[in-house]
Amino acid sequence: MDKQQIATAGLTIVAAQFSINVGAALGKSLFPVVGPEGVAALRTAIAALILLLMARPWRQALSWPRAAWIGLYGLAIGGMNLQIYWAFERIPIGLAIAIEIAGPLAVVLLTSRSTRDFLWAALAIGSLMLLVPWPGADAPLDPVGIAFAAGAALCWALYIVFGKRASQAGAATAVALGMTVASLITLPVGVAAAGSKIVLPPVLALGLVVALLSSAIPYMLEMKAMEKLSGRLFGVITSSAPALAALAAFLVLGERLLPMQWLAVVLMISASAGCSLTSRKPPPSSAGEAPLAV
Repeated sequence: MDKQQIATAGLTIVAAQFSINVGAALGKSLFPVVGPEGVAALRTAIAALILLLMARPWRQALSWPRAAWIGLYGLAIGGMNLQIYWAFERIPIGLAIAIEIAGPLAVVLLTSRSTRDFLWAALAIGSLMLLVPWPGADAPLDPVGIAFAAGAALCWALYIVFGKRASQAGAATAVALGMTVASLITLPVGVAAAGSKIVLPPVLALGLVVALLSSAIPYMLEMKAMEKLSGRLFGVITSSAPALAALAAFLVLGERLLPMQWLAVVLMISASAGCSLTSRKPPPSSAGEAPLAV
C-alpha cells in the first residue's frame, strides 16, 4: 500500500472523528429543549433504525450466549450515551471526551505487560489530576460532570470487553442489535425528561442530523479506512479525539478551554497515542466510537 493511500485513510479517520464531535456539539445545542436525556434518546433510537436497515440482523439466528453478550453490550452503549451527555451538560465537551477515553486506555494498560506503559498510565493520571476541582482552583469543573464523564469511561471499557464477545455474531449485527438495546434504555429516560417535545419536527430533524454525524457517517468512514490502516496507526489517529472535540465545541458552541485544561487534553492524547504505539496488541477499535459514543 502506498503512502498516498495511507494518508487518505488517515484523513478519513480524522474526518470521521470530527463528524462525531460536530454531532456531539449539535446535540448539546438541543439541551435547552429536550435535555441531555432527550438527545441521547434521539441519537440512539435514530441510529438504531439506520443500523438495523443497514445490517438487517433478522436474517440470522442467534444463540442464547451471543444474544446475552449483545444485551450486555447494548447496556454499556446506553449507559455510555446517557452519561456522556450528562457530562456535556456540566463540563466542556473536549474535557468530557478526554476523561472518557481513559476507559479504553485502561483496557489496554490493564492487559499490557510492557514497563513503558507505566509512563502512559502516569500521563493519563496526570491529565485527570489536572481536571479535579481542587479547593482554590481557578474555574473549577463541576464534580458531578467529571463523575458522569468517568462513568462514561467505565461504560466504554465495558463496551470493549462485551463487544469482543458480541462481535462473534458479526460486527454489523452486534452493533445494530446493541444500539437497539441501548435505545430501549435511553428512550424511556428521554421521554420522561422531555415529554412530547422529543417528537417536535425541528427536534426530530436535528436529532436525525446528530445521529447521522455521530453514528452512521463516521461508522462507514472508519470501516472503510480501517481496511488500509494498521491497528496501531488507527489508534494513534483516533487519540486526537479530545482535541477534535474541543475544536468542534468551539466552532459550534463557542466553548473555550483554559490553558491548564488544554494541558490536560494534550497529556491524555499523548498517553493514548503512546499506548497505541507501544502496545503489542492492537488498541481497542474506536470504530465502535463512531456509532456509539462521542
